[in-house]
Amino acid sequence: MDKAQKKAMVAEWKLRRPEMGVISIRCKETGQSFLGISKDTKADLNSTRAKLASGYHPNRQLMDLWTRYGEEGFVCSVLRTLDYEDPAADHTAELEKLRDQCLAGDEKAVKLWK
Repeated sequence: MDKAQKKAMVAEWKLRRPEMGVISIRCKETGQSFLGISKDTKADLNSTRAKLASGYHPNRQLMDLWTRYGEEGFVCSVLRTLDYEDPAADHTAELEKLRDQCLAGDEKAVKLWK
């Protein structure tokens, strides 16, 4: 790969628009949902599954449920997505607002990260 190709790939990466939104890890057995904000939903769902599968997720309550019911006992999904214009801007406040709306709509939902 020459320098021009590398430079083009870096520029393309910086201009990409990953899906931002609220991710949910829901236990089928108990109905509990763990909601988190995400600036790249696909990457964050994959990361969360990997941490749970390895037994090193920081949310102890979720980790205990995952150990008890296994991966088959959970549904991982994107609840809401954020429409945004500038991928470089900080959308944390908007994402937290979306998550809070989702938390208000489900009494068995808690934050994924404290």
